[in-house]
Amino acid sequence: MTEGPLQGKIAYITGGSRGIGRAIALAFAEAGADIAICHLGDAAQAATLVQAVTARGRRGFQMEADVASPAALRAFAAAAEAALGPCDILVNNAGINIRGPFEMVSEEDYDRVIDVHVKGMFFMAQAVYPGMVARGQGRIINIASQLAFKGGPDITPYCTAKAGIVGFTRSLAWEAAPKGIQVNAIAPGPVETDLTRARGPEWKKRMEETILAGRLGRPEEIAATALLLEGPGAAFYVGATLSPNGGDVMH
Repeated sequence: MTEGPLQGKIAYITGGSRGIGRAIALAFAEAGADIAICHLGDAAQAATLVQAVTARGRRGFQMEADVASPAALRAFAAAAEAALGPCDILVNNAGINIRGPFEMVSEEDYDRVIDVHVKGMFFMAQAVYPGMVARGQGRIINIASQLAFKGGPDITPYCTAKAGIVGFTRSLAWEAAPKGIQVNAIAPGPVETDLTRARGPEWKKRMEETILAGRLGRPEEIAATALLLEGPGAAFYVGATLSPNGGDVMH
C-alpha cells in the first residue's frame, strides 16, 4: 500500500457518518489516516463508513455521541483513543440547523443550535488538547460556514453559531500555536448533502443562480480543503478560515 501524507496519523471526526464529515473521513483514510467518528442516531451509515475506511487499509471506529454533551465527547475521545490511539487530527464537523423567523426562535431551539456547534466544538477540542500539548503537535479543523460572514434570513442561531466558530478558531490558535498545534477553520458555501437536498429543487435553483460557480459544492471539495490543511504544506496556516464557496462570499 502506497503511503499517503497522513500515514500513521489518527483523526477524530464529529458528525462523520454523512455529508461533509463522511467525505473528510474517506479522504483522510485514502491519505493514510486511521479514522474515529461519532454520530447521533445514524448507526447504519456509521457502520458503512467504517467498512469503507477498512477497505482502504486503515482502521476505523464509530460511536454514538451527542456533541452537545461534554461528558459524551469526553467518552468518545476516551473510547477512540482506546481503540485507535491518541488524536493527531481533530475535525469538529457535527452541526444542526433549526430554521424560523428571529422573533419565533425559542430558547430551547437557540440553545440546541449553539450547544451542538459552539459548546460541542469547544469541549471536543478540550478533550484532545492536553494530549496534543504533551506530544507537542496536533491539528484541529473547525467547520464553520460562509454564512458566518454573509448571514441569512430565518437562520439567526445558525449564523451566530458559525460566526462563533470563526472566533473560537482564531482565539484558540493564539494559545495552541506556541505548543505546536495548528488550529484552522473551513467555511463552506452551499454543498450538496442530505440536509441541502431536503430544501427542495427551488432552493437549489436559487442557489445555483446566485453562486458564481453556477452550482452547489460537493462534499469531496470540502474534504480536499481539509486535506490541504492537514498536509505537509500547511504549516503556515494558523487561525485561518478557508472558504470554498464557489464565489458566494469573497473575503
